[in-house]
Amino acid sequence: MKRVLAAVSHLVRRDDGQDLLEYGLLAVLIAIVVIAGVTSLGSTITNVFWQPIAQNF
Repeated sequence: MKRVLAAVSHLVRRDDGQDLLEYGLLAVLIAIVVIAGVTSLGSTITNVFWQPIAQNF
């Protein structure tokens, strides 16, 4: 039991994987913002350019 507790406490004290996790979360956040922006831009382009063209036909 002492070996298990020692292994767990050793894993808790280590922080070398923390940077990778933070970079991963940052990449996911940037991807979400980019997807939202592209979706919004696509909707705007559709409403401004393609809806008037479709109404004329």
